[in-house]
Order: sequence, then structure tokens, then C-alpha cells
Amino acid sequence: MTTQSFIKMHGIGNDFVIIDTRLKRIDLNRRQVCALTDRHIGIGCDQLILLEKPQDKHADAFMRIYNADGSSAEACGNGARCVASILLSENHDNHAIIETNSGLLDVHSTEDNLFSVDMGPANLDWRDIPLKKAMDTISLSIGSGPLQDPVGVNIGNPHAVFFVDDAENINLAQHGPIMERHKLFPKNANIGVASIKSSNEIRLRVWERGVGETLACGSGACAAVVAANRRSLCGREASVQLNGGILHINWMADNHVLMTGPVATSFSGIIDLNFLT
Repeated sequence: MTTQSFIKMHGIGNDFVIIDTRLKRIDLNRRQVCALTDRHIGIGCDQLILLEKPQDKHADAFMRIYNADGSSAEACGNGARCVASILLSENHDNHAIIETNSGLLDVHSTEDNLFSVDMGPANLDWRDIPLKKAMDTISLSIGSGPLQDPVGVNIGNPHAVFFVDDAENINLAQHGPIMERHKLFPKNANIGVASIKSSNEIRLRVWERGVGETLACGSGACAAVVAANRRSLCGREASVQLNGGILHINWMADNHVLMTGPVATSFSGIIDLNFLT
């Protein structure tokens, strides 16, 4: 019997299966990833994260991210905070560096037991989103029903943020997939639907590419604050209320975006990998 230990964690409801492969590498194909993330036959999660040995000498670990549909993701803010809690506990420190396919992420713990991650710079050029053609990313001329003219932002992953009067009334299951796979996005996009509550408070729902609507999306929360500030709808610091809880976002003067919030461990266990064959 081939078994593998794992830990199940979440950041305000955005849940992950984390497998440490730093000592023993495992290779998973798309079908196997889908089986592990399936909430009926596998463990179940929004994303699967493999911890690997870092390639960069400054990093503590490499974080490989798979969406529930088996596709790869470049970055994941809530996942990075969960991984940070593991690494900081190991190192008995309050700071670590996580390597991802989108670059290095600085993470640290706070005095009130929250975890912060520097998500890197907000990329705003159409080439960096990326878009299929040149366009002003502050107002993309695309839409579906009540979702029109989003702001394009890349925070490790491509995001399109739509501003509406009431995010609760949007049928995200209907319009999310249409916008996620719009031809303007060669790598697809995460779709955010945001309502401005005040100059420092945003209500956000996110349709994540390759997953669907999630309880929370860290990079999506970062993208929403950047997008709102570009539209002069809020300041550079704001609390973002997602389905699963609140994240605090700060678009700093150096263009980097800092995200802070809680993490939690749901359970750990051992799974028989023979069901993947």
C-alpha cells in the first residue's frame, strides 16, 4: 500500500490539501490531482499544494499549486499564508520566504496570530495581465449581463474585477465561467465582483479559474483593492469582506500588495494513493 501524509488547512474558508514532498518527491498527473481535490472520492479542497525543495537559495520552500480541475496556478495568497504557518512553526521564526512560479513571497506572522504575505507588485500593463490585445486595463470593454467593464490586474494570477451596486445579487455561477474563459484572457482569469461599502471597506465575491466560487481568494482581495483605488473608489488600505471572512489589504507605496489574515488547520491524516491508479 502506498500512503501519503497530508494536512488540510484553510484561510477564511479557502481550503487546501498540503503535501510535503521536500524529502520524497511525488509526481501527480491532472487526473490524480482532480481525484485528490474531489470532495466525494478524495480529501477535497479548492487547491492542492505541494511543498518542494526550493530552487532559489533564499527561499525556505517551493510552493506548487494545483486548482481543483487539475490546472496549475502561479500564486495563491491564502495558500501562502497557510504554508507560512507551517514553515514558521518549523523554523521557530516569524519570517520566511516562499518560492512560487510567480516569484518569491515574503511572509511573516503578527503579534495577534495573523499571517501576512507580500504578494509582490500589482501588475497593470495589458501584457502582464495578460490580455490578448493592447487595452487600457482600468476599463476592459467586455462583459456578461450585469458585469461590465472590469479592471484588469495581475497579482501573481490574472484578475478581472467588476464593480456592482450589490455583489450579493449577482448570479456568479452564470456569469463567472463566461468571463473566466473570455477570449481576451489567453490564460483565463479570476473574476471578482465587488461592491464598495466605504472608503476602506469592500464586499467581494470571487469566481476562481479552475475552481468556481470560493469562500475566499487572497490574490482576488488584493486585486479588488488595487482596482478600486485605480477607479478612485477607495484608499490604498481596505478591509475586504469575502464569503468566509475578512482580509486586510495594503497597496503599499512601493507597488507591492500586503495581505493579512488568519489561517486554521482543519485536520491531518494519511491517504492511500492506490485509489489514484
